[in-house]
Amino acid sequence: MALLQDIIGGEPARQRRAMAKTITLLESTRADHRLHADALLNALLPATGDSFRLGISGVPGVGKSTFIEALGLHLISLGHRVAVLAVDPSSSVSGGSILGDKTRMEQLSVHPQAYIRPSPSSGTLGGVAERTREAMLVCEAAGYDVVIVETVGVGQSETAVQGMTDMFCLLQLPNAGDDLQAIKKGVMELADLVVINKADLDENAATRARAQISSALRLFGMHGHPDHLHHDQSVWHPTVIQMSALKNQGVDAFWATVSQFRDLQSSSGRMAARRRSQDEAWMWERIDAGLKARFKAHPAVREQIGPVADDVRNGVVAASVAARRLLDLFH
Repeated sequence: MALLQDIIGGEPARQRRAMAKTITLLESTRADHRLHADALLNALLPATGDSFRLGISGVPGVGKSTFIEALGLHLISLGHRVAVLAVDPSSSVSGGSILGDKTRMEQLSVHPQAYIRPSPSSGTLGGVAERTREAMLVCEAAGYDVVIVETVGVGQSETAVQGMTDMFCLLQLPNAGDDLQAIKKGVMELADLVVINKADLDENAATRARAQISSALRLFGMHGHPDHLHHDQSVWHPTVIQMSALKNQGVDAFWATVSQFRDLQSSSGRMAARRRSQDEAWMWERIDAGLKARFKAHPAVREQIGPVADDVRNGVVAASVAARRLLDLFH
């Protein structure tokens, strides 16, 4: 396969073209394209897995594009190659986050050691996340050793990003600490690292937010964890740091914290275990999605699903009975 050779060992321009073609192929819904894409993905697999996968989320306006550009350029100066991917199922409605951000990451987007790929412009979260996972493998096979997966902080996309990365980082504004109710508990519990960005705007507010969010993280951590874990130096405890990406202050400290996390998780075997469980969870998720799609496409089910759903809505048939009837038709 020419694409495979160009991705793994091609000269830069050919490699980038091959990556773009491959990711476009992976995004296609045509059956023949999917067969070709699956074969290519399996062939690439032995060359994947060596990157560090970093998830970044935060509400619009928190400065994700500025943060990612500052971080990307810092990493390139250290000798890394950086890929930036997006999980953004809302992009067809809102214009997306990274779709616009790519034009704002002016230096990073044209740097030869960086690769930025927007998410597809439409589709369900499951579909967009699937393509992002597969694009991540293409980037790893091409030798990008840091893959940043970014999402706009809405809905379930944070859970999807946390489920495909080694570390999940949540960006907050300095005034977030004034109202911790505004921070979704479920999202906070996912975070391995919380960054208070734009700390230069109000240093007092940033310091206050850091203290309050640190306390909240400690409370979250207490649930379901034995007390001795809180004193175990081999276990990572979610951390809060403050920085200003716009002024390029604290980017090196951020990466030092990430490196500390990576070393700790790698040496304990937790990173490898996290990836194994992510891969298995992803397989079952795709099976669930595939079965549901085939179920809805089945001729007998398609014919009956409307009337049966009407019966459920009208209280004529119990939901569980209706589900069994339709499943029987599928079988």
